[in-house]
Amino acid sequence: MSIFDAVGNFFAKDILLSLGVAIAIGMVFNRLVKKLGLPNVTGYLVAGVLIGPCFLQIIPDVWLRSCTLLVNVALGFIAFSIGGEFKFSKIKKIGKSVMVITFFQALMTTILVDIGLLLFFPPAVALCLGAIATATAPAATLMVIRQYKAEGPVTNILMPVVALDDAIGLVVFSISLSLAKLTLAVEGVNPLSILLDPIKEIVLSLVIGAVIGGVLSFCLGFFHSRSNRLVSIISAVFIGTSVASLFHLSSLLLCMAIGAMMSNFYRESEKMLDLTEHWTPAVLLLFFVISGAELDLTVVPTVGLLGILYLVLRSAGKYFGARLGSAVVHEDKNIRKYLGVALLPQAGVAIGMSQIVVNALPSEYGSQIRAVVLCATLVYELVGPLLTKIVLKRAGEIRSDGKDDDVPHPSSI
Repeated sequence: MSIFDAVGNFFAKDILLSLGVAIAIGMVFNRLVKKLGLPNVTGYLVAGVLIGPCFLQIIPDVWLRSCTLLVNVALGFIAFSIGGEFKFSKIKKIGKSVMVITFFQALMTTILVDIGLLLFFPPAVALCLGAIATATAPAATLMVIRQYKAEGPVTNILMPVVALDDAIGLVVFSISLSLAKLTLAVEGVNPLSILLDPIKEIVLSLVIGAVIGGVLSFCLGFFHSRSNRLVSIISAVFIGTSVASLFHLSSLLLCMAIGAMMSNFYRESEKMLDLTEHWTPAVLLLFFVISGAELDLTVVPTVGLLGILYLVLRSAGKYFGARLGSAVVHEDKNIRKYLGVALLPQAGVAIGMSQIVVNALPSEYGSQIRAVVLCATLVYELVGPLLTKIVLKRAGEIRSDGKDDDVPHPSSI
């Protein structure tokens, strides 16, 4: 038995021990990456890779499956906080630009990946990877924004673009997966559902989230203590995350709608968003450490040309799509130059899509697609936050004193 196996067996006895040590190691890496001038999220992800199943096994594979609840809760608060940025006053100013840029960058990414991969690989593989390529990772990108207190045109438009990207991604993915099934003559494909299913998922997610957010806004008026208001917010996010899971809806869109409703219909919404800072930093730290632990280094040698093409084509699609969309709506030159780079990180949503593909297509296609997505996630999550910091600094939107927050705050992610 190797020393790694021995460590894994020891920590497999108690999940709380694993998570406690994971938090401690995450904080150690937080300090280390600061010395190198890297974003906090990079340190958390590297810490996760080190203590995950691939190496030390402090978070063994058996516990990763048990961390689903924690991951869902963290994503719920991330989405809730993104929704808090959707004030009507802000959206009225940049609404057209956000929609156009999101549409261009998502569809150009899909088209480039589809065309490039169709030259060398089966249509089913190309179509699925082209759709998955649209997905971005709001947590990593927006954490960098708030860590360095970035402010400016690129930052202001990046947040809603990342949020709306998932809505377009859901539609593109559902259509592409159905077309992939048709190319393989997979049974059970209903042509009508190709369009209706993703639209139904988006609409239901937003409507239910809006209802929960409306109830939350109303109930907050009855409480005067900070603790009771915090409990109300936690309750709403928990309920929203659970409802999304039970009815197979998008938890990101649903919880985002909760935050948007509270932001617009409760006069002290900014104070409410700040309240979440008092209890969620450890949850979000664990979220990124666990995300790092889930990155499987063993898939890297297996992806070959398919993986390289996916990385190159997706990156080109995000960059040039955002640049073209920004030009169409005559946005600031810095938005044209830098927005696309900040859209590169990719994580949970893409992995979830790849898992759906594994269950929907024959194994020889599904396993290949999942390997590529896992490898791309590893690259994008480790490199993406650093690139986001670099472009925001070049855009002049990171303050010059270089100070930042030590831990992630969901109200500002």
